[in-house]
Amino acid sequence: MTDTITVQAKRVGLATLLPYLRAHVPALMTVAALSLLTAGGTLAQPLLIRLLLDRLEASDPVGALVPLLVALLLATASLQGLRNFLLQRTAEGLVLATRRRLTDHLLRLPIVEYDRRRTGDLLSRVGADTTLLRAVVTSGLLELVSGIVIVVGAATMMLLIDPLMFTVTLAALTGLVGGIMIARRVRGASEQAQTRIGEMTAAVERAITAARTIRAARAEQREAATVTASAEAAFKAGVRMAKLQAMVGPAGTGAIQGGFLAVLGIGGARVAAGTMSVGDLVAFVLFLFLLMMPVGQAMGAYTQLQAGLGALQRIEDVLALPTETGDDTATAASAPGATGSEATAAVPAQIDHRAPAAPAIEFDRVSFAYPDGEQVLHEISFTVPPGSRTALVGPSGAGKSTVLALVERFYDCTDGAVRIDGVDVRELPRHALRARLGYVEQEAPVLAGTIRDNLLLAAPSATDEQLRAALDEVNLTDLLSRAAEGLDAEVGESGVLLSGGERQRLAIARTLLGRAPVLLLDEPTSNLDARNEHALRQAIDAAAARRTLLVVAHRLSTVVDADQIVVLDRGRVSAVGRHHDLADSSDLYRELAAHQLLVD
Repeated sequence: MTDTITVQAKRVGLATLLPYLRAHVPALMTVAALSLLTAGGTLAQPLLIRLLLDRLEASDPVGALVPLLVALLLATASLQGLRNFLLQRTAEGLVLATRRRLTDHLLRLPIVEYDRRRTGDLLSRVGADTTLLRAVVTSGLLELVSGIVIVVGAATMMLLIDPLMFTVTLAALTGLVGGIMIARRVRGASEQAQTRIGEMTAAVERAITAARTIRAARAEQREAATVTASAEAAFKAGVRMAKLQAMVGPAGTGAIQGGFLAVLGIGGARVAAGTMSVGDLVAFVLFLFLLMMPVGQAMGAYTQLQAGLGALQRIEDVLALPTETGDDTATAASAPGATGSEATAAVPAQIDHRAPAAPAIEFDRVSFAYPDGEQVLHEISFTVPPGSRTALVGPSGAGKSTVLALVERFYDCTDGAVRIDGVDVRELPRHALRARLGYVEQEAPVLAGTIRDNLLLAAPSATDEQLRAALDEVNLTDLLSRAAEGLDAEVGESGVLLSGGERQRLAIARTLLGRAPVLLLDEPTSNLDARNEHALRQAIDAAAARRTLLVVAHRLSTVVDADQIVVLDRGRVSAVGRHHDLADSSDLYRELAAHQLLVD
């Protein structure tokens, strides 16, 4: 399993942000308009102060200049406050939309991608990386744009007031070039820092998830050292980015201070010589301040923008991964007499109206190898008749769970074909295929939340009576009486408040609620005691009366009465038959049965 995602997206730039901002165009246009009004009010203030000083120097009446200046200050401050609020709200909306999009994409990734990735790193992209996008809007892009407006306006007025001192100011600002060059390196440092944070999150997630196992193995110190090592790597990457950001500040500050000193020195000398008025000098200094302040902010905004683009790169890398959609097919559907979209549309009709003689499930010379792994299945063939119960048995690693994964299309077979009601599963939209399948995994995962939350996952419109009936089918009614909350009782993270058998039966109850015509059960009784195993076998028998069952079993006692048993060995079909026939004809099955005291 890899710790990070290999970069698949193109190198991101400002243009990559446009799709993210498209839904927020009206708000951004309002913010831009308010920014222009704020910039205009800010640029007008030195002109009013210049006029006020010139009239005072000439002993002329100031009239309404003072009230006008106060009103302009208040209006500019109000507009700036409104602009900042809209900007923050827009940024939060951008983060929310990105998290929705990223979460939706993550939940639709092919199963093989989860096999390759670390959960903590994916969580970091949804949390930490999307948070950095907020700074792109609030402290980055819009600050950069509004800063440019003020800089251009202030520079123009400075040039009109005194071209000589404007030239001196430009010379002093050359130090900003070095700061810009340093800021450009922040992006790579930010991307690396976010990657290290993702690795640290993955390490913490791993340790917390396996907390009981770690305690039992007395491995707390070793795991803490592993997490600490990843945290130190994140610290070093963060320090590297902090160094770059710290270097940007002095470069800008030095240039700004140099500019002020040069203007005050030269301007003061010119006022003393009578070649420049006090009003012109004050106005020039104020415009210089307006010029320098946005330049400093722009440097910080550019740094934030680079950091945000580094996070955006990690987000885009995930979004570049292909997803498993509900209506995709691996090959073109080819219904008799239909082509193109008509063929695809014909598939569901084939499912509903296929002749009863077609097997419910058919494996036709199926071979399969996991990506970057060895061959797991080798040309296996067997059929599951409709309404029957078929058991898959064999040693560990024989490929039994892989068979169920291929039926569900978590993976597509390498060679051969898997068919449902005579139709290749690769020709079926995934949502149509899985609507016919109920699947209980070997680990029987239970989601954090309540009993009701877990049951409604498969049947969101089920009533309380139906939920209780499903629990009764798997002998779990006592679960409701243990807590006053009943169906709303919490099950804990990953069902930790339930026993292993209770988690498995809850998962089976959830699947039965879906009323799928085909049930795939992977080790349904592996965590049950004899009493509950008997109760669950009764529930499975009741379900088998109206469904097709394909069951993976290690306990042969649970499948001795199956309609047929498929024996797998090293990815190949070793034998097919009923219990008594296989006990006589299959050496492997007889050995498995003897170990479980089912035959002499």
